[in-house]
Amino acid sequence: MKKIAIFLFASGIAVFTSCGQTSAGKANGSTTSSTASVETKAPNSDYKPAFVGQTRANAVKTQTAYTFKVLTEDLQYPWGITSLPDGRLLITEREGDNLRIVKLTGEVSQPIKGLPAVNPGGQGGLLGITIDPAFQQNRMVYWVFSENVDGGTLTSVAKGKLSADETAIEGAAVIYRATPAHNGTLHYGGRILFDKSGNLFISTGERSDLVTRPKAQDLQTSLGKVIHITTDGKPVAGNPFEKQSDARPELYSYGHRNVQGLAFHPVTGELYSNEFGPRGGDEVNHVRAGKNYGWPTITYGIEYSGKKVGDALQQKAGLEQPVYYWDPSVSPSGMTFYSGDLIPEWKNNLFIGCLSGMHIVRLVIENDKVVGEERLLSEEQQRFRDITQGKDGALYAITDQGRLYRIGKK
Repeated sequence: MKKIAIFLFASGIAVFTSCGQTSAGKANGSTTSSTASVETKAPNSDYKPAFVGQTRANAVKTQTAYTFKVLTEDLQYPWGITSLPDGRLLITEREGDNLRIVKLTGEVSQPIKGLPAVNPGGQGGLLGITIDPAFQQNRMVYWVFSENVDGGTLTSVAKGKLSADETAIEGAAVIYRATPAHNGTLHYGGRILFDKSGNLFISTGERSDLVTRPKAQDLQTSLGKVIHITTDGKPVAGNPFEKQSDARPELYSYGHRNVQGLAFHPVTGELYSNEFGPRGGDEVNHVRAGKNYGWPTITYGIEYSGKKVGDALQQKAGLEQPVYYWDPSVSPSGMTFYSGDLIPEWKNNLFIGCLSGMHIVRLVIENDKVVGEERLLSEEQQRFRDITQGKDGALYAITDQGRLYRIGKK
């Protein structure tokens, strides 16, 4: 028997059931807000934001009626999700070298073989995925994975062609490796997406350990960076450091801790990212060419032990401030801007899958500042790993527990 809870709000009724949710509100589809934040827990530190609205933004609530549905629970630690031209979903499974195609009916394909071996230890495995803008002509797929090499593991990028029968990746080849290797299994970053020119943006982590942290500031390494490469793995012409002898030409931005979210704003076309802080200090950043995002010199987080990070700085000249941060952490992972028409009030809002937060966060951004935050599907108690907008205008989200959700208009 389904459990049903009905909650009355001034703006409408929200009905939660064991298989989905309908949230009904005002007929005009507007978003209401209040002066209260959705975050009710105490922060880990007494650090102060650099500007109003940088953290604990006003709560907002979706007023358009929407539903969600679990399409399948048969995935094994899914990590990355993207849409195929016909609307089906291409999904990576972190702990194996498997790709899956999932129909919108929830039917999961057999594993697609032919990928290079991954190291699934720790936070590694088969990670982010995207398809070529010309996929209908060339059937090319691009993905990120953790690779075993001499000296440890590293974040690698590969490409290959999806076979006509969709059972294998043909001609798989590694096109980029984020060096140096490290003997550890944490902070690989791992997101990948195409820009409007047909080049790739890749995110990496600084591999977590104290000895590797400073490499986020080192322009001669690929760790803790956003990388900008061609589909052959070469630096994109015009990258900010291409003429700097002491820097790698493929680097686009630096000073990142562990970037697991990348997305382009649908109106401005500008790149945004999110990254994990330590204990608190998770960030959303507006990624600009050549900029330094501060880790580990500045942070709004503290060490897991409770100690301060470095000199306990949150601001420093020449280092970029996050657009938004969370304390305590929500553990932001995959993200997407909504550009569909099913739920107009969501237009241009940023949606982020959160792991420890166990919800999908919705951020309303105006003039590069967050003016509202909402937390969706928190009652599902899932670790949301990635989210994408489908061809039908709905949102599709995957969780560490193996679920695939569809979120759309009632």
